[in-house]
Amino acid sequence: MKKLLLIFGMCLSLSFQLIAQENERIIKDFGQTFSVENPDVITDVNANHKIIFDVTQSSEDKSIVNKYVDTAARFLNMHAKAGLKPEQLHVAMTMHGGAWQDVMTNEAYKEKFGVDNPNVELINQLTEAGVDVIICGQTAGARGLNKANVNPNVKFALSAMTALLQYQNNGYRFMKF
Repeated sequence: MKKLLLIFGMCLSLSFQLIAQENERIIKDFGQTFSVENPDVITDVNANHKIIFDVTQSSEDKSIVNKYVDTAARFLNMHAKAGLKPEQLHVAMTMHGGAWQDVMTNEAYKEKFGVDNPNVELINQLTEAGVDVIICGQTAGARGLNKANVNPNVKFALSAMTALLQYQNNGYRFMKF
């Protein structure tokens, strides 16, 4: 009987740990992270972190998520797991160059590439979490993108350069891919 209770207790404890880890995720379906035991560089869990990712590449395989867009989900999830609250994490992302296609609606993407846009749900979850996903207006113009064929959660800027400058002027740190 004692063994049975011990096994039950261990299973219950593991279940609570898994639920707690899942609750630490801000982006539920993306942004896989790994634990780092005893890091030498300690994360400041009292600071507000502001970052703007500059995404210029897409996946060659049009059926898989853009790993650079997924990086924003990973940033949020790993910092939440480290103990930061969502309101301490301020994330934005400019999309231009080869990344323009990732912001297309599923219908427009499927028409162009013959497969569903794997980035639609990721972008939706990011923007629900407060991430500003921004398409460069100059890239959009060159590629025939407009508000009708771009994910409605994506914001348009005059240019990626303009958005990057303005966000950096507001304290965001620049991260280039």
